[in-house]
Amino acid sequence: MHRRDLLKLTPLAAFAIPRRARAAEPPASSFDVRSFGATGDGKTLDTAAINKAIDAAAAAGGGTVRIPAGSYICHSIHLKSNVALYLDQGSKIIASDTPGFDPAENASLTDAWLQYQDFGHRNWHNSLIWGEGLSNISITGPGLIWGKGLSRGFGPGPRAETPGVGNKAIGLKNCHNVILRDFSILHGGHFCILATGVDNLTVDNVTMDTIRDGIDIDCCRNVRVSNCNVNSPWDDGICLKSSFGLGWAKPCEMVNITNCYVSGCWQEGTLIDGTFKPFEPGQRIPHTGRIKFGTESNGGFKNITIANCILEGSQALSLESVDGAIMEDVTITNISMKNPVTMPIFIRLGRRMRGPKDVAIGTARRITISNITVSGAPVRQGSLIAGIPGHRIESVKLSNIIVLHEGGGTTEQAAAQVAEQEDVYPDPGRFGTVPAQGFFIRHVKDIELDGVQIIAAKPDVRPVMVLDEVEGASFAHVKGSSNGAPAFALNNVTDFEIRSSKPIPDTALDRVDKKTL
Repeated sequence: MHRRDLLKLTPLAAFAIPRRARAAEPPASSFDVRSFGATGDGKTLDTAAINKAIDAAAAAGGGTVRIPAGSYICHSIHLKSNVALYLDQGSKIIASDTPGFDPAENASLTDAWLQYQDFGHRNWHNSLIWGEGLSNISITGPGLIWGKGLSRGFGPGPRAETPGVGNKAIGLKNCHNVILRDFSILHGGHFCILATGVDNLTVDNVTMDTIRDGIDIDCCRNVRVSNCNVNSPWDDGICLKSSFGLGWAKPCEMVNITNCYVSGCWQEGTLIDGTFKPFEPGQRIPHTGRIKFGTESNGGFKNITIANCILEGSQALSLESVDGAIMEDVTITNISMKNPVTMPIFIRLGRRMRGPKDVAIGTARRITISNITVSGAPVRQGSLIAGIPGHRIESVKLSNIIVLHEGGGTTEQAAAQVAEQEDVYPDPGRFGTVPAQGFFIRHVKDIELDGVQIIAAKPDVRPVMVLDEVEGASFAHVKGSSNGAPAFALNNVTDFEIRSSKPIPDTALDRVDKKTL
């Protein structure tokens, strides 16, 4: 076709030089908090203005409340259904250091069920940002939430129980369809995020650098936590719970945690600013910062996957069912642990039973852990997988695991007796010295370890594996140096086999009361 023919068919306007586009105007559904009186000057209390903007968006049927660059001092901000809160680059929501936060809704123990969890777990309204019974809400954007005036719940500073004191950065209860993405939280109080009874929850690319818990996912269903960075040296990093905070035992289920970094080793604030400052030598820090199931475990944990995470300078990986929970169908893979401060892997079925009476002791079964590398593990404790007498952990498979530990274990440590500790808080430190370099396994049925290597940096005379009251144990391609001591110590073990694990010959035992290999 000739150009003149094309011109006949195409309007000349199509070839016109376009005019400069006008600056895009916020859509009608966008509500700038400055239009409602917020100053963002870091001095004025902006709570009322931000809540007015949220109310206006909700009254319009939904929309986005925009927080432009600036520092907004606030007490409690009230989320509403169908409203998104967007934090611009350079924006800061700062928790006021003066009283004025919403009162805790369950401040007094008027009902029996309130006694089954602490103050922080049973209150949400005394948060910097909170919502209850909402649907279709989000907090997004690259801004910062700074819980400057929030209580950590203990120690110096304001007491969480004091009326008007804020206790956490974000508190959500019984909400549906929630997105938290791209922002950072500094000093989040007792929790950066406490989500209880929240279904269809997405937490993505959120950084939490704090004095206690990073995120607690309690009694939630269908949850995705991805690409998050958590530094929480004084408490848990990413924690699944199934407390009695709702007044009934709701399981935490269908949870996927992936591509996250969890640390217990940096001074608060230095993860966010990128300086990564360690603590001063000799400073007493618990270096917690782990990925954990429990301790609150009334409703159970079902269908959980954890993948592609890095744990550094923390208490590593803890799976606990101690309040009657059913913990089942758990898959964990591709985890790198550096310098864990206690047991790299801790799986515990106990009977603390903090909950209503006459509830049966829980279960822990169908747990698969694979592709784990651990370096710098402490000498005092290997990993522990333990039920209690009459209640075994069942169907556990561990594969492709390498653990490099400090070594130096003595004959006295090899003879250490591990107390049952059936009804206490199941912290790994309570179990004291463990007589195994690699794994101490007790009250377990059907466990398989394949491709597990335990390496001691210094000579260690403890057994690599210690089994006590175990039924159905299969080991293959297991390597470890026990420096002349037995590699395996077996006590009351039935249906045991080991193969392809030189220098131990392939062995099958129907039953053994006490034996070393």
